[in-house]
Parts: sequence; structure tokens; C-alpha cells
Amino acid sequence: MAKNYGDLLRSTLVAVAPGTALRDGLERILRGNTGALIVLGHDRTVDSLCTGGFGLNVELTGQRLRELAKMDGAILLDSSHSRILRVNVHLMPDPSIPTMESGTRHRTAARVALQTGRPVITVSQSMRIIQLYVGDRRHVIEDPATILFSANQAVQTLERYRLRYDEVSRGLSALEIEDHVTVRDVCTVVQRLDMVRRIAAEIEGYVVELGTDGRLLSLQLNELVAGIEPDRDLVVRDYVPGEPAELTPVVLAGLEGLGDTEMLDIGSVTRAFGFGGSEVLDSVVSPRGYRLLAKLPRLPQAVCDRLVNHFGTLQELLAASVADLQDVDGIGELRARGVREGLSRIAEVSLVDRFH
Repeated sequence: MAKNYGDLLRSTLVAVAPGTALRDGLERILRGNTGALIVLGHDRTVDSLCTGGFGLNVELTGQRLRELAKMDGAILLDSSHSRILRVNVHLMPDPSIPTMESGTRHRTAARVALQTGRPVITVSQSMRIIQLYVGDRRHVIEDPATILFSANQAVQTLERYRLRYDEVSRGLSALEIEDHVTVRDVCTVVQRLDMVRRIAAEIEGYVVELGTDGRLLSLQLNELVAGIEPDRDLVVRDYVPGEPAELTPVVLAGLEGLGDTEMLDIGSVTRAFGFGGSEVLDSVVSPRGYRLLAKLPRLPQAVCDRLVNHFGTLQELLAASVADLQDVDGIGELRARGVREGLSRIAEVSLVDRFH
């Protein structure tokens, strides 16, 4: 249920983002020093809580929402948040539903959100804030300038983590060429990958809340996380103990389930990866070669899979001649030479980076 609420919260934040008619109306209400209670969506459950008021069924505009909010009752919108269905409604949710809210409007909003599963918005006249209730969650809708300030700080943090990830990734490539990779090296890369992903997810939330004001932030984010998801999958496929096709999704799910504190503990990452505990951190492991093969241009995934299945490890791949590579189904002389030369270039660049 919590996950569903998370998805609903995200979609509702899109609906109230700057640039939408609903957000325009909410800001007009706030500037007009008026309160409001707005239910986003209408069905039989919502209808069963309503008394009084009257139907309108008119298009939602910011000006119209502002004027209708001057009446004391709640406003009901349709599920697309594009039409005002009823106004001046008195809502009577189940009073036994527990809530930590203090004001009448906010208690009603919290209970209606829980009882109906519909998002509810309140505009507080006294505190001058807009709050969104989705299920058991309460989210304060911040001013765009405040969100942008937090987002810029998060972007700076993401830039630092991305630089650190790129460093450890290059280091891992060099160690793979030398066949000196340890469990610690692999888990360090995975740690950095996941921290980048988690910070990026936070920034994605800011992008959603900023709406049309978040376009530049979205471009920055896309640039900073380019290649992160494929890299994460490839690292796991390279090192997962057991059959990659079967166990890679299991390991990825296990890493996803680690909390932020657990992700900073390399022992927790080691266990989620399937290696065991911290006692194996200095054990040497050999990659299968998926990650470095993915760096070769115009090499289909199916061919990569056949190469790994045939040779078994990256070291065997690096030692293979053009003739050896041609023994793999689907690889002719031209492609074999491309793979041989490409791996040699990667090995050379990786070692140069490591020692300079």
C-alpha cells in the first residue's frame, strides 16, 4: 500500500506543479489570504462523505477556484483535476480514524484521504501553506524558489558522487585488466553507483514538484546519471556468484532494499551481492567481461553473451586471438578483429589511467 501511495503522491505532485491550472488556483487562494479544502477525485466513497453544497461541473481555472474557495465548504474535482464538480460541500469522514492534525480543516483532510484513497489539498489561511494529503502521507507544497535551492544543493552533491564513481569505475577497469579485483573493489563501485542513483531519485522528486520550472534541472540530471543504470546491471552480471541471468535481478532487488545507512556499510553490500560477510572483502574475484565488452561500439548484446558464455572470464577473452574469437557463433573475421583491437585499446587506456 505504501508503494501505491508513493506513486499516487508523485502523480498528484505533477498535477499541482507550477504551470498547471490547479497550482495557479492554489497560489491565488494563498495570496488572497483564504483557506481551502479540495478533494482530487470523485466516486461513491467520496460521495458518501458529502452533505450539502451544490453541483457545478465546470472547467477548472485558477480564477474560478479562487472565487469558489471563498465559500466555507470543500471543493470536489474530477479525477483528471480538470473540472470542478461540487462546491461548498461539508465532508463527514469517520471520526474514529486517527490523525495527528490539530485544525478542523486538516483533520478532515487527513481522514478523507485515508478513508477514500483520494488526494486532498488544504490551504491554510493562518499558516499560509499548502499541504497535500495522500493516504497516510502529508506533503507540504513548497514555493518553487525553496525547492530550487534544495535541488541545486542536491545537484552539487550528485556531481561529487558522480566524479567519485567515475574514479572507482576506472580503477576497477584497470584492476580487471590486471586480474587483481577483490570483493571490496566490486562493492565499492556498487556503493557509489547506488548512492548516485539515490541522490538522482531525490532530484527527480524536485523536478516533478517544479513542473515547467524544472526543465533545466531535468537536463542537468539526465547528463549526470547517463549510463548509471546499465553500468549497475553490468557490474552485477560480471561478479554475481552463480548464474547471471537468474541471479542478477535477485541481487539488484537486494541492493534496492538496503537503507541509506546499510548502503554505506560495505559489509551489508557484500551480503546483498551474495558474497557473504565482511570476512571475504579481500578475496580475489574475476569478472566475466560483460562490462568491458559493453564499451565496444556496435557490439550487440547477444554477441556479448555468446563471448562470455564461450570464454567464461575476462582474462580468457583478453588472451583470445582473432582465430579464437572466430570460434564463437556469429563472429566473423571482421568482428573478431574489432573485438580484439577494442579490448586491447581498453586495456591500454585503463592501465595508463591507473598509473598517471
